[in-house]
Amino acid sequence: MYIAGIMPVARERLTTIPYDAPLIEAAKLLSRAEVNLVVVCDSNALAGVITRTDVVRQISHCAGNSCTTAVSAVMTREVTCCRPEDLLTYVWSIMKERGLKHVPIVDKSARPLGVLYARDALQVLLREVEYEELLLRDYVMGVGYRWLFNTAVRPSTPAGY
Repeated sequence: MYIAGIMPVARERLTTIPYDAPLIEAAKLLSRAEVNLVVVCDSNALAGVITRTDVVRQISHCAGNSCTTAVSAVMTREVTCCRPEDLLTYVWSIMKERGLKHVPIVDKSARPLGVLYARDALQVLLREVEYEELLLRDYVMGVGYRWLFNTAVRPSTPAGY
């Protein structure tokens, strides 16, 4: 399966913030339970990402209300991204290798399209494996063969045969 197949869910997960927004705005977005990653945009293109960990790390250095840092100063700039035409298994292997829980999905111009969550990727990959196991079991037991034989469209035969 390609990343494009999971785009409806990934689109719902996308939360963006401007490059020059104050960190408090990112904190407000990340305070929502369904938001785990905020994509930072500069001129509609991905410039970085910010997570709860980034916000907490920065706030721990602030003294009271004096923390007016922009998200651009706190964000992660080197971001692993994927595109809709990438294979989900390939992206999952990179996520697993690098310990990533979320990966932004971008187009060729680096405009954010969605965010792939590891949980969503695993659910899709597990469903595919379960389906393959079911097909293999049916094949081994002969169920698949009988089903195909009984439902296959047969060419018409001449009368009398």
